[in-house]
Amino acid sequence: MTISVLDFLNQLRTNIPLLITVILTLGVILVNGWTDAPNAIATCVSTRSISPRAAILMAAVFNFLGVFVMTMINANVAETIYNMVDFQGDPHDALIALCAALFAIVTWATAAWYFGIPTSESHALIAGISGAAIALQGGLSGINGSEWIKVIYGLILSTGLGFVMGWITVKLVELIFKRSDRRKTSDFFQGAQICAGASMAFMHGAQDGQKFMGVFMLGVFLANGQGTVNNFVIPLWLMVVTSLVMALGTSIGGYKIIKAVGMDMVKLEKYQGFSADLAAAGCLLLSSVTGIPVSTTHTKTTAIMGVGAAKRLSSVNWGVVKEMVWTWVLTFPGCGIIGYLMAKIFIWIF
Repeated sequence: MTISVLDFLNQLRTNIPLLITVILTLGVILVNGWTDAPNAIATCVSTRSISPRAAILMAAVFNFLGVFVMTMINANVAETIYNMVDFQGDPHDALIALCAALFAIVTWATAAWYFGIPTSESHALIAGISGAAIALQGGLSGINGSEWIKVIYGLILSTGLGFVMGWITVKLVELIFKRSDRRKTSDFFQGAQICAGASMAFMHGAQDGQKFMGVFMLGVFLANGQGTVNNFVIPLWLMVVTSLVMALGTSIGGYKIIKAVGMDMVKLEKYQGFSADLAAAGCLLLSSVTGIPVSTTHTKTTAIMGVGAAKRLSSVNWGVVKEMVWTWVLTFPGCGIIGYLMAKIFIWIF
Protein backbone atom coordinates (compact mmCIF):
# COMPACT_ATOMS: atom_id res chain seq x y z
CA MET A 1 0.00 0.00 0.00
CA THR A 2 1.17 3.54 -0.74
CA ILE A 3 -0.16 7.07 -1.27
CA SER A 4 0.29 9.47 -4.19
CA VAL A 5 1.39 13.05 -3.61
CA LEU A 6 -1.95 14.43 -4.90
CA ASP A 7 -3.96 12.22 -2.55
CA PHE A 8 -1.65 13.16 0.29
CA LEU A 9 -2.05 16.92 -0.34
CA ASN A 10 -5.82 16.59 -0.64
CA GLN A 11 -5.95 14.76 2.68
CA LEU A 12 -3.82 17.41 4.39
CA ARG A 13 -6.48 20.04 3.64
CA THR A 14 -9.25 18.11 5.36
CA ASN A 15 -7.54 15.79 7.84
CA ILE A 16 -6.27 17.88 10.78
CA PRO A 17 -4.79 14.90 12.69
CA LEU A 18 -2.78 13.99 9.60
CA LEU A 19 -1.56 17.59 9.27
CA ILE A 20 -0.37 17.64 12.89
CA THR A 21 1.34 14.26 12.47
CA VAL A 22 3.13 15.40 9.32
CA ILE A 23 4.34 18.62 10.98
CA LEU A 24 5.72 16.70 13.95
CA THR A 25 7.36 14.06 11.73
CA LEU A 26 9.01 16.73 9.59
CA GLY A 27 10.12 18.40 12.83
CA VAL A 28 11.84 15.17 13.89
CA ILE A 29 13.51 14.87 10.47
CA LEU A 30 14.63 18.53 10.69
CA VAL A 31 16.17 17.92 14.11
CA ASN A 32 17.84 14.82 12.70
CA GLY A 33 19.48 17.16 10.19
CA TRP A 34 20.75 19.23 13.12
CA THR A 35 22.10 16.37 15.15
CA ASP A 36 22.75 13.27 13.01
CA ALA A 37 23.43 14.35 9.42
CA PRO A 38 26.41 16.58 10.41
CA ASN A 39 28.24 13.45 11.62
CA ALA A 40 28.53 12.32 8.01
CA ILE A 41 30.51 15.40 7.00
CA ALA A 42 32.21 16.26 10.30
CA THR A 43 35.61 14.79 9.50
CA CYS A 44 35.98 16.13 5.96
CA VAL A 45 35.14 19.62 7.27
CA SER A 46 37.43 19.37 10.31
CA THR A 47 40.39 18.28 8.15
CA ARG A 48 39.64 21.22 5.82
CA SER A 49 39.22 18.92 2.85
CA ILE A 50 36.02 20.75 1.94
CA SER A 51 34.27 23.92 3.10
CA PRO A 52 31.24 23.66 5.42
CA ARG A 53 28.86 25.08 2.79
CA ALA A 54 30.06 22.70 0.08
CA ALA A 55 29.93 19.80 2.56
CA ILE A 56 26.32 20.58 3.47
CA LEU A 57 25.37 20.67 -0.21
CA MET A 58 27.19 17.38 -0.75
CA ALA A 59 25.40 15.87 2.26
CA ALA A 60 22.02 16.97 0.88
CA VAL A 61 22.67 15.34 -2.50
CA PHE A 62 24.05 12.08 -1.14
CA ASN A 63 21.43 11.87 1.62
CA PHE A 64 18.80 11.82 -1.11
CA LEU A 65 20.73 9.29 -3.17
CA GLY A 66 21.08 7.08 -0.10
CA VAL A 67 17.36 7.28 0.64
CA PHE A 68 16.42 6.63 -2.99
CA VAL A 69 18.91 3.91 -3.97
CA MET A 70 18.74 1.87 -0.77
CA THR A 71 14.94 2.08 -0.63
CA MET A 72 14.76 0.87 -4.23
CA ILE A 73 17.02 -2.08 -3.36
CA ASN A 74 15.18 -2.91 -0.14
CA ALA A 75 13.19 -1.09 2.53
CA ASN A 76 14.19 -3.46 5.33
CA VAL A 77 15.10 -0.73 7.82
CA ALA A 78 11.83 1.15 7.26
CA GLU A 79 9.85 -2.06 7.64
CA THR A 80 11.71 -2.95 10.85
CA ILE A 81 10.85 0.42 12.41
CA TYR A 82 7.25 0.19 11.18
CA ASN A 83 6.75 -3.30 12.64
CA MET A 84 8.73 -2.76 15.85
CA VAL A 85 5.76 -1.48 17.85
CA ASP A 86 2.02 -2.16 18.00
CA PHE A 87 -0.11 0.90 17.33
CA GLN A 88 -3.18 -1.15 16.47
CA GLY A 89 -6.53 -0.69 18.20
CA ASP A 90 -8.34 2.64 18.26
CA PRO A 91 -6.75 4.60 15.36
CA HIS A 92 -7.55 7.92 17.07
CA ASP A 93 -5.71 7.04 20.28
CA ALA A 94 -2.93 5.41 18.28
CA LEU A 95 -2.36 8.58 16.25
CA ILE A 96 -2.34 10.72 19.42
CA ALA A 97 0.21 8.35 20.98
CA LEU A 98 2.40 8.59 17.88
CA CYS A 99 2.21 12.40 17.95
CA ALA A 100 3.23 12.33 21.62
CA ALA A 101 6.24 10.16 20.77
CA LEU A 102 7.33 12.53 18.01
CA PHE A 103 6.96 15.50 20.36
CA ALA A 104 9.15 13.73 22.92
CA ILE A 105 11.82 13.01 20.30
CA VAL A 106 11.95 16.64 19.15
CA THR A 107 12.26 17.83 22.76
CA TRP A 108 15.08 15.41 23.59
CA ALA A 109 17.03 16.02 20.38
CA THR A 110 16.73 19.82 20.55
CA ALA A 111 18.12 19.80 24.10
CA ALA A 112 21.07 17.63 23.00
CA TRP A 113 21.73 19.92 20.02
CA TYR A 114 21.64 23.00 22.28
CA PHE A 115 24.48 21.55 24.34
CA GLY A 116 26.34 20.43 21.20
CA ILE A 117 26.15 16.73 22.09
CA PRO A 118 25.68 14.36 19.11
CA THR A 119 22.82 12.23 20.44
CA SER A 120 21.39 9.37 18.44
CA GLU A 121 18.16 10.29 16.69
CA SER A 122 17.72 6.64 15.75
CA HIS A 123 17.64 5.53 19.37
CA ALA A 124 15.52 8.52 20.38
CA LEU A 125 13.02 7.55 17.69
CA ILE A 126 12.97 3.89 18.71
CA ALA A 127 12.68 4.69 22.43
CA GLY A 128 10.02 7.37 21.93
CA ILE A 129 7.66 5.27 19.82
CA SER A 130 8.25 2.24 22.06
CA GLY A 131 7.28 4.21 25.16
CA ALA A 132 4.18 5.55 23.40
CA ALA A 133 3.19 2.05 22.23
CA ILE A 134 3.51 0.69 25.78
CA ALA A 135 1.29 3.53 27.02
CA LEU A 136 -1.23 2.84 24.25
CA GLN A 137 -1.42 -0.91 24.81
CA GLY A 138 -1.08 -0.75 28.59
CA GLY A 139 1.97 -2.99 28.75
CA LEU A 140 4.81 -4.68 26.90
CA SER A 141 2.34 -6.14 24.39
CA GLY A 142 2.95 -2.86 22.55
CA ILE A 143 6.46 -4.08 21.67
CA ASN A 144 7.28 -6.59 18.95
CA GLY A 145 10.21 -8.41 20.54
CA SER A 146 11.36 -10.17 17.36
CA GLU A 147 11.86 -6.82 15.64
CA TRP A 148 13.10 -4.92 18.72
CA ILE A 149 15.96 -7.39 19.23
CA LYS A 150 17.45 -5.98 16.02
CA VAL A 151 18.03 -2.73 17.93
CA ILE A 152 20.29 -4.60 20.36
CA TYR A 153 22.20 -6.11 17.45
CA GLY A 154 22.48 -2.64 15.96
CA LEU A 155 23.80 -1.18 19.22
CA ILE A 156 26.59 -3.77 19.28
CA LEU A 157 27.28 -3.29 15.57
CA SER A 158 27.42 0.51 15.72
CA THR A 159 29.70 0.71 18.75
CA GLY A 160 31.94 -2.34 18.90
CA LEU A 161 32.35 -2.91 15.18
CA GLY A 162 32.62 0.83 14.47
CA PHE A 163 35.59 1.16 16.85
CA VAL A 164 37.32 -2.00 15.60
CA MET A 165 36.80 -1.12 11.92
CA GLY A 166 38.15 2.38 12.50
CA TRP A 167 41.28 0.96 14.17
CA ILE A 168 41.86 -1.68 11.48
CA THR A 169 41.20 0.67 8.55
CA VAL A 170 43.64 3.37 9.67
CA LYS A 171 46.31 0.74 10.39
CA LEU A 172 45.90 -0.66 6.87
CA VAL A 173 46.09 2.81 5.33
CA GLU A 174 49.27 3.56 7.30
CA LEU A 175 50.76 0.25 6.20
CA ILE A 176 49.93 0.78 2.51
CA PHE A 177 51.30 4.34 2.46
CA LYS A 178 54.18 3.68 4.86
CA ARG A 179 56.88 4.56 2.33
CA SER A 180 55.00 7.43 0.70
CA ASP A 181 55.90 11.08 1.11
CA ARG A 182 53.25 12.60 3.41
CA ARG A 183 53.26 15.86 1.43
CA LYS A 184 52.68 14.09 -1.87
CA THR A 185 49.77 12.05 -0.53
CA SER A 186 48.01 15.09 0.94
CA ASP A 187 46.09 15.91 -2.25
CA PHE A 188 45.13 12.27 -2.72
CA PHE A 189 43.71 11.99 0.78
CA GLN A 190 41.92 15.29 0.44
CA GLY A 191 39.99 13.89 -2.53
CA ALA A 192 39.60 10.52 -0.83
CA GLN A 193 38.28 12.25 2.30
CA ILE A 194 35.60 14.04 0.26
CA CYS A 195 34.57 10.76 -1.40
CA ALA A 196 34.45 9.00 1.97
CA GLY A 197 32.36 11.86 3.40
CA ALA A 198 29.96 11.50 0.47
CA SER A 199 29.76 7.76 1.21
CA MET A 200 28.89 8.52 4.83
CA ALA A 201 26.17 10.96 3.75
CA PHE A 202 24.83 8.31 1.36
CA MET A 203 24.67 5.71 4.12
CA HIS A 204 23.13 8.20 6.55
CA GLY A 205 20.28 8.67 4.09
CA ALA A 206 20.03 4.92 3.61
CA GLN A 207 19.73 4.32 7.36
CA ASP A 208 18.04 7.34 8.96
CA GLY A 209 15.95 8.30 5.96
CA GLN A 210 14.28 4.89 5.98
CA LYS A 211 13.63 5.06 9.74
CA PHE A 212 11.73 8.32 9.50
CA MET A 213 9.87 7.35 6.36
CA GLY A 214 8.65 4.22 8.15
CA VAL A 215 7.22 6.39 10.95
CA PHE A 216 5.81 8.85 8.38
CA MET A 217 3.90 6.07 6.63
CA LEU A 218 2.63 4.78 9.99
CA GLY A 219 1.25 8.25 10.73
CA VAL A 220 -0.43 8.49 7.32
CA PHE A 221 -2.16 5.13 7.73
CA LEU A 222 -3.30 5.85 11.30
CA ALA A 223 -4.67 9.26 10.28
CA ASN A 224 -6.80 7.44 7.71
CA GLY A 225 -8.03 4.92 10.29
CA GLN A 226 -5.85 2.14 8.89
CA GLY A 227 -4.05 0.63 11.84
CA THR A 228 -3.52 -2.83 10.38
CA VAL A 229 -1.48 -2.11 7.23
CA ASN A 230 1.38 -4.62 7.12
CA ASN A 231 2.86 -4.02 3.66
CA PHE A 232 3.58 -0.65 2.11
CA VAL A 233 5.61 1.02 -0.63
CA ILE A 234 7.50 4.24 0.09
CA PRO A 235 6.65 6.83 -2.63
CA LEU A 236 9.33 8.83 -4.42
CA TRP A 237 7.92 12.19 -3.28
CA LEU A 238 8.42 11.17 0.35
CA MET A 239 12.07 10.31 -0.34
CA VAL A 240 12.59 13.80 -1.81
CA VAL A 241 10.83 15.57 1.08
CA THR A 242 12.79 13.61 3.70
CA SER A 243 16.12 14.43 2.04
CA LEU A 244 15.35 18.14 1.64
CA VAL A 245 14.21 18.58 5.25
CA MET A 246 17.32 16.75 6.51
CA ALA A 247 19.51 19.05 4.42
CA LEU A 248 17.71 22.12 5.78
CA GLY A 249 18.34 20.98 9.34
CA THR A 250 22.04 20.44 8.63
CA SER A 251 22.39 23.91 7.13
CA ILE A 252 20.65 25.54 10.12
CA GLY A 253 22.46 24.01 13.06
CA GLY A 254 24.95 21.40 12.02
CA TYR A 255 28.17 23.22 12.87
CA LYS A 256 27.94 22.55 16.63
CA ILE A 257 27.90 18.81 16.03
CA ILE A 258 30.60 19.04 13.35
CA LYS A 259 32.83 20.79 15.91
CA ALA A 260 32.11 18.26 18.68
CA VAL A 261 32.67 15.18 16.53
CA GLY A 262 35.31 16.31 14.05
CA MET A 263 37.35 18.78 16.08
CA ASP A 264 36.92 18.39 19.84
CA MET A 265 36.94 14.61 20.23
CA VAL A 266 40.04 13.76 18.14
CA LYS A 267 42.39 15.92 16.07
CA LEU A 268 42.45 14.16 12.71
CA GLU A 269 44.72 14.34 9.68
CA LYS A 270 43.22 13.80 6.24
CA TYR A 271 44.18 10.12 5.99
CA GLN A 272 42.70 9.51 9.44
CA GLY A 273 39.46 11.25 8.53
CA PHE A 274 39.29 9.14 5.37
CA SER A 275 39.82 5.96 7.41
CA ALA A 276 37.08 6.88 9.90
CA ASP A 277 34.55 7.67 7.17
CA LEU A 278 35.37 4.53 5.19
CA ALA A 279 35.05 2.31 8.27
CA ALA A 280 31.77 3.89 9.38
CA ALA A 281 30.24 3.74 5.89
CA GLY A 282 31.12 0.04 5.65
CA CYS A 283 29.39 -0.70 8.98
CA LEU A 284 26.29 1.24 7.90
CA LEU A 285 26.16 -0.58 4.57
CA LEU A 286 26.25 -3.95 6.34
CA SER A 287 23.47 -2.95 8.73
CA SER A 288 21.27 -1.45 6.01
CA VAL A 289 21.44 -4.53 3.79
CA THR A 290 20.55 -6.78 6.73
CA GLY A 291 17.72 -4.51 7.90
CA ILE A 292 19.30 -3.72 11.28
CA PRO A 293 18.55 -0.16 12.46
CA VAL A 294 21.80 1.32 13.82
CA SER A 295 22.82 4.74 15.00
CA THR A 296 24.84 6.69 12.45
CA THR A 297 26.06 8.87 15.33
CA HIS A 298 27.38 5.89 17.30
CA THR A 299 28.94 4.31 14.22
CA LYS A 300 30.74 7.45 13.09
CA THR A 301 31.96 8.58 16.51
CA THR A 302 33.21 5.15 17.56
CA ALA A 303 35.00 4.80 14.23
CA ILE A 304 36.73 8.13 14.95
CA MET A 305 37.64 6.87 18.43
CA GLY A 306 39.11 3.73 16.88
CA VAL A 307 41.20 5.80 14.48
CA GLY A 308 42.46 8.03 17.29
CA ALA A 309 43.20 5.10 19.58
CA ALA A 310 45.22 3.42 16.82
CA LYS A 311 47.78 6.20 17.20
CA ARG A 312 47.64 6.35 21.00
CA LEU A 313 44.84 6.37 23.57
CA SER A 314 45.72 9.88 24.67
CA SER A 315 44.87 11.13 21.15
CA VAL A 316 41.20 10.80 22.06
CA ASN A 317 39.60 13.48 24.24
CA TRP A 318 37.93 11.10 26.66
CA GLY A 319 36.16 13.96 28.42
CA VAL A 320 34.13 14.65 25.26
CA VAL A 321 33.64 10.91 24.78
CA LYS A 322 32.30 10.62 28.34
CA GLU A 323 29.66 13.29 27.66
CA MET A 324 28.57 11.51 24.49
CA VAL A 325 28.39 8.08 26.14
CA TRP A 326 26.24 9.40 28.99
CA THR A 327 23.86 10.94 26.47
CA TRP A 328 23.69 7.65 24.56
CA VAL A 329 23.06 5.68 27.76
CA LEU A 330 20.28 8.03 28.86
CA THR A 331 18.58 8.18 25.44
CA PHE A 332 16.69 4.89 25.68
CA PRO A 333 15.22 5.33 29.18
CA GLY A 334 14.91 9.11 28.82
CA CYS A 335 13.04 9.15 25.50
CA GLY A 336 11.11 6.01 26.42
CA ILE A 337 9.78 7.56 29.63
CA ILE A 338 9.04 10.90 27.95
CA GLY A 339 7.25 9.12 25.09
CA TYR A 340 5.22 7.07 27.59
CA LEU A 341 4.24 10.06 29.75
CA MET A 342 3.46 12.31 26.78
CA ALA A 343 1.29 9.59 25.22
CA LYS A 344 -0.68 9.20 28.47
CA ILE A 345 -1.11 12.98 28.77
CA PHE A 346 -2.04 13.48 25.10
CA ILE A 347 -4.58 10.64 25.16
CA TRP A 348 -6.12 12.06 28.37
CA ILE A 349 -6.32 15.60 26.92
CA PHE A 350 -7.50 14.72 23.43
